[in-house]
Amino acid sequence: MLPTVVIAGRPNVGKSTLFNKLAGRRAALVDDTPGVTRDRKDAEAMLRGRLVRLVDTAGLEESAPDSLYGRMRQSSEMAVSQADLVLFVIDARAGVTPADEHFAAWLRRQGKPVLLIANKAEGRSGSNAALEAWSLGLGEPVPVSAEHGEGLASLMAEIADRVPEPAEESAEHADKPLQLAIVGRPNAGKSTLLNRLLGEERMITGPEPGLTRDAVAVRLVDTDGTEIELIDTAGLRKRARVEEPLEKMSVGATLGALKMAEVVILAVDAAEGIHDQDLQIARLVEREGRACLLVLNKWDAVADRTAARRAISDRLETSLAQMKGIQIVTLSALTGQGVDKLLPAVRQVHEVWNRRVGTSALNRWFEHMLDKHQPPLVSGKRLKLRYVTQAKARPPTFIIFGTRAEQTPEDYQRYLVNGLREQFDLPGTPIRLQFRGTTNPYADDKD
Repeated sequence: MLPTVVIAGRPNVGKSTLFNKLAGRRAALVDDTPGVTRDRKDAEAMLRGRLVRLVDTAGLEESAPDSLYGRMRQSSEMAVSQADLVLFVIDARAGVTPADEHFAAWLRRQGKPVLLIANKAEGRSGSNAALEAWSLGLGEPVPVSAEHGEGLASLMAEIADRVPEPAEESAEHADKPLQLAIVGRPNAGKSTLLNRLLGEERMITGPEPGLTRDAVAVRLVDTDGTEIELIDTAGLRKRARVEEPLEKMSVGATLGALKMAEVVILAVDAAEGIHDQDLQIARLVEREGRACLLVLNKWDAVADRTAARRAISDRLETSLAQMKGIQIVTLSALTGQGVDKLLPAVRQVHEVWNRRVGTSALNRWFEHMLDKHQPPLVSGKRLKLRYVTQAKARPPTFIIFGTRAEQTPEDYQRYLVNGLREQFDLPGTPIRLQFRGTTNPYADDKD
């Protein structure tokens, strides 16, 4: 396990900016609006030759436990409890505030190693203001300007000196984890589902829609030993409704997570049924070539389950033909009902997405399909499709060669795709067909 370094402090002191600078990339959303960060955000960072796990947290605020800010604080406190080193960040320009003093006293009681960071300490005046931070009783403050990159080299050296040596990684987890993203409309229960899979309140949840603002990745190990990087994402609304700059950044983070995923869980509120926006998200997943399974969450709230399943299946049949046979899992993330079926289904669709078909079996199937329904005429001449090969998996991609093959109409392409699904058991996964015309000068072009 890597040593864990948690960045904490009151809102708007520059924690996420510092997190991004230390991580070496824009891993967390940054905006002038206070309270942008709500859920804990993890990233690996190499600091002076030491690999650590950085954790960005929501701002520490005094609020009622059941309020949104109270739940955010509880999440931050949980992160601190798991830290090997806490970076307590204050705003040097604002000076030490009563909130800083309150949370510094709380940190001292936790018994965790703390490194005090005086951020926004640009220039001489900022450095002088940082000296006031001595009064917090957390040792010598490290003046930095995360936005301008000042003082970060010294900070990295301090962190590297203070974190413990990492434990050796076991060989069984040396491979890259399976990348699994959860996407869907706002309030479909994505974060509740992630918490249920982890067995802890890792993400902020509640009745308020749009709580998750950034794509947040956490790791878990399935019962069969499979290591999974599970990514919770912000809800995707219709593009016309996305106006605020912060929400646009959230959508961008979601789309980035989708592009990096191998398997995508599309979470749908079963009580509401399939919306047009759910179908749009599914089509986006298909265009990106990702394995996908449909999760009907809140299944316990559905009164007539037979009718609901029939209505959803009919809608998918007519509006999502390009993902014919997509696997559906019904569950309740809130109660845990049916959640045990989810990860085995993920492994199954991942296997289909990775599947390869032998060339001889593929061409026997191809000959049968051509005999059953010969290629159509194009500009008065019949296409001559000759053979097929699989170019790659992830998703399954096939190349068909023949005279004027690139002119194959879409309806005949769909005929071949459906045949591939049925013959080689490829339900739900995107299938790519590429057509290449032969260059053989002796190819028969007369018909």
